[in-house]
Amino acid sequence: QVQLVESGGGLVQPGGSLRLSCAASGNIFAINDMGWYRQAPGKQRELVATMPTGGSTNYVDSVKGRFTISRDNAKNTVYLQMNSLKPEDTAIYYCNLKAYNIRATALDLWGQGTQVTVSS
Repeated sequence: QVQLVESGGGLVQPGGSLRLSCAASGNIFAINDMGWYRQAPGKQRELVATMPTGGSTNYVDSVKGRFTISRDNAKNTVYLQMNSLKPEDTAIYYCNLKAYNIRATALDLWGQGTQVTVSS
């Protein structure tokens, strides 16, 4: 069984920084994509950033130049460095993993979510 464990959310003032981490563990054979999504109250979940294996990173326009996604493939971990945070970045952030397990079953998994609150 594959699990995702997120960490790093919290309360930060506008202009501050946070770093989110998401570690995948279990019977992973190959990872296709790891990324971050967020859902603000009353809004639909939206893509924040993704980092496909061997592909180009993708960012929602509202975070370009402020957020950076990265991966440590040896640790099956994805990070989201968030700088110059704004109140509109307040949301629950979810890690997403698209991969195959050792039985060649396609996986599309979500982390438990971590709250990010930007407020003075």
